[in-house]
Amino acid sequence: MKKVDNISVKELQEMAEKMYGSLVKADVDISKKIVIVDMPMHYDGEAELLEQGSKQKDIWGINLHPAKYGTDGFVEFESMINLKPGYGNFSRSVDDPAIQAQILAVIDEVVHE
Repeated sequence: MKKVDNISVKELQEMAEKMYGSLVKADVDISKKIVIVDMPMHYDGEAELLEQGSKQKDIWGINLHPAKYGTDGFVEFESMINLKPGYGNFSRSVDDPAIQAQILAVIDEVVHE
């Protein structure tokens, strides 16, 4: 697991091959614009972000599919940590399009070819 400010698609592909084959788990703090990648479970990154002072409502779990970089399939908004009924999110997905847009903006700043 590591916090990244700048990561290439090639690096993500290498991580994916070591872990799940086609995806890399990532957690995003949309307020602090922090991304943590390469952990076995999203809650591992969530715990790390909470230790660093992030707020629960700002942390979202996603999966990155390096082979689909540049398409809508690159970011998958699915994780158990996204189940946040107290914050209006009642599924494992990120239901609010505005939050999805914030996540995509952070990922766009961090991931490059």
